[in-house]
Amino acid sequence: MEYFKKIIRYALPYKKYGVLNIVFNVLYALFSTLSFLVLMPLLEVIFKPNSEPVTSAPKFEGITKLIDYFKDYMSFYVGEVAGDDKSKALMMVVALVITTFLLKNLFNYLAMFFITFLRNGVLKDIRDDLYKKTLELPISYFSEKRKGDIMARIGTDVLEIQHSFLSILEMLVREPLTIIFTIVAMLLISPKLTLFVFVFIPISGYIISLIGKSLKRQSDSVQQEQGYFLSLIEETLGGLKVIKAFNGEKGFNSKFQKSTKRFYNYSNSLLNRTNLASPTSEFLGIGVIAVLLWYGGRLVLVDQSLDGEDFIAYMGLAYNILTPAKAISKASYGVKKGNAAAERVLEIIETENPLADKPNAETISDFNEEIVFDNISFAYGDDYVLEDFNLKVPKGQSVALVGQSGSGKSTLANLSSRFYDVNMGAITIDGKDIKDLTKDSVRSLMGLVTQDSILFNDTVARNIALGNPEADQAAIEAAAKVANAHEFICDLPNGYETNIGDGGGKLSGGQKQRVSIARAVLKNPPIMILDEATSALDTESERLVQQALENMMKNRTSLVIAHRLSTIQKADNIVVMEKGKIVEQGTHQELLAKNGVYKKLVDMQSFES
Repeated sequence: MEYFKKIIRYALPYKKYGVLNIVFNVLYALFSTLSFLVLMPLLEVIFKPNSEPVTSAPKFEGITKLIDYFKDYMSFYVGEVAGDDKSKALMMVVALVITTFLLKNLFNYLAMFFITFLRNGVLKDIRDDLYKKTLELPISYFSEKRKGDIMARIGTDVLEIQHSFLSILEMLVREPLTIIFTIVAMLLISPKLTLFVFVFIPISGYIISLIGKSLKRQSDSVQQEQGYFLSLIEETLGGLKVIKAFNGEKGFNSKFQKSTKRFYNYSNSLLNRTNLASPTSEFLGIGVIAVLLWYGGRLVLVDQSLDGEDFIAYMGLAYNILTPAKAISKASYGVKKGNAAAERVLEIIETENPLADKPNAETISDFNEEIVFDNISFAYGDDYVLEDFNLKVPKGQSVALVGQSGSGKSTLANLSSRFYDVNMGAITIDGKDIKDLTKDSVRSLMGLVTQDSILFNDTVARNIALGNPEADQAAIEAAAKVANAHEFICDLPNGYETNIGDGGGKLSGGQKQRVSIARAVLKNPPIMILDEATSALDTESERLVQQALENMMKNRTSLVIAHRLSTIQKADNIVVMEKGKIVEQGTHQELLAKNGVYKKLVDMQSFES
């Protein structure tokens, strides 16, 4: 019940619907019992046509005589209206039975109508919290998780919670009250018969409970496997070109089929055990009914301590217990399945964000002096990528980072944007440690253009306006012109309103990069971080993009991570890195004159060219 309690707190904003559901469920449970009790006058009219009519209103003689009082009062009322006309009396009793059943079903519908708003509201809020937490958690969290598994939790696991935990809310009042009201009516008709029946109910309940003990473990296996093959689908769609190029279709197909085979086996085991609940509980219920028929028949025929019409109504009431009892039995299995889903969902929601803003975090709105990397060290795992690293980036200067792959260049960009936190040392902006500032305010000072142009399945205009959603069309077009993107955008079928497809798949590499640059230009931040922004471009695209970058970096502080050294010759300071340390720094001409590591890198690229 630990997870159920955590999930149920999501129902609090919708408690008014819960209250209305309870009210109508109480009325449903009451009329569910009454619908069988009103059969007694009907049966009496049919089976005892010559009985003497009740001519005076009966007197209430205590709770134990409630059923007799109810029968006599109904007979008196029918006799008052119908008189000696048995046909009219029969029509009245039939109308009463129909009205009772109608009200019972009306209250049932209203109870389900209001609980729908609560169930779907909880579903929406859990999904919203999951997605919000997904956006909040650091990038490092998702490097350890499969994307498909996250998708499975937001999709199928949340639905499982709705089908299991939230289904319980429907029956939390209705089914127990129906059973209670029915048992009270059964006790009032025949205490002896009811006590005899309830000797067998604990035995039935024990047998049913034995079936569901392993459901949570099996359900967890199903959900984990579903997360795995969703991840496989996501990876396949993302890398389809590479899979085909390397003839990897068979390998991926085999991997997927093994996963679906495991899912097939887990699902069969889970569903077969779950499906066993309904027939088992029904068979045991019929067993109880059979005992009732035997013992109750003796009370009518041998002892003659029970009227025939009362016994038939009693049997209807006894069968009325079976449906809610089966529902409660299935709900117990639902709780076990829901536990597995809730555990996976709450694992994300309750994950502590290591990059969360401090309670007293300051907001920074301007950049006036310098960015300082003060003796910082950082490791993704056990091996340090940066150790005792020191660097100053004064305002208005362009600082380029060069070096071989794995030297820590992109790590510096990630740390500057606070996608990760340093293990030791500090990164400061105008003397303030970025850990003491809000992430939003730090990132609002920065624009980012990466090697992989990350675009979204939306229009060109909305992709450019990501960092400034309020920008008007003129501002969007101005940013595109600075990025040398306006001309090709105008040639698209719908211009700026053209949808560029998943990941910007309808654009070329150079076009995607220029849209990314336009996005950074429109944001107009004082600090620009360029992570190998031109390395994936052809010569023509590189020329256009480089010109756009130079326009954008004028009078702006820039941290440029470069692969092609020809693009950073105008930088104010070029920092050469090896294994997380600075080995050289200076201007392009100063570093060439040193005839060191930088000169070798330039010569190698010149030779390759």
